[in-house]
Amino acid sequence: MGVHPAARAPLDETALIGRARAGDREAQDVLVRVYLADVYGLALRLLGDEDLAQDAAQDAMVNAMRALNGFRGDSSFRTWVLRIAANAARSQARRRWRKREVALTAVEGLAGEGEDPEAKAVVQDEATRVRKHLERLPRKQRLAVELRVNQGLDYEDVARILKCSTGAARVNYHLGIKRLREMMR
Repeated sequence: MGVHPAARAPLDETALIGRARAGDREAQDVLVRVYLADVYGLALRLLGDEDLAQDAAQDAMVNAMRALNGFRGDSSFRTWVLRIAANAARSQARRRWRKREVALTAVEGLAGEGEDPEAKAVVQDEATRVRKHLERLPRKQRLAVELRVNQGLDYEDVARILKCSTGAARVNYHLGIKRLREMMR
């Protein structure tokens, strides 16, 4: 089995988006493959349920491909897709009213394979504590922390996704971190 040509060469996102807009299915498939993990990761963090996150990620990617002509380039394509993903996750949560659990990080990989089982248990306990406290944050603070910590987004991208100013994104992030620290004491 060979490597897909798009996987060998650096991604020319602008050309790929242009081809996808023109109806090139292969270009659309490449865009989906490139961004699906980020979209799913965000949906999982927001919904806390793998099945709901898969549904939201699928909805987000379908919506993004349908709305491709609406992408103006005011932000990065990744930011645009993540905003769609956040909206899809909110819609999924409204459709299926369930308790949401937000995962700050995947516990697997936090402790090395050779580490003591007791150390792994401590890491897992701490991750569980953080998730529980994160759930208690106000929505915008929780999202700002999630997007900065888990997605590695800058404040401008966080602001676009939260539909607020960059300053408000910074404030929400810092207040969220401050509250988490206070709750963790």
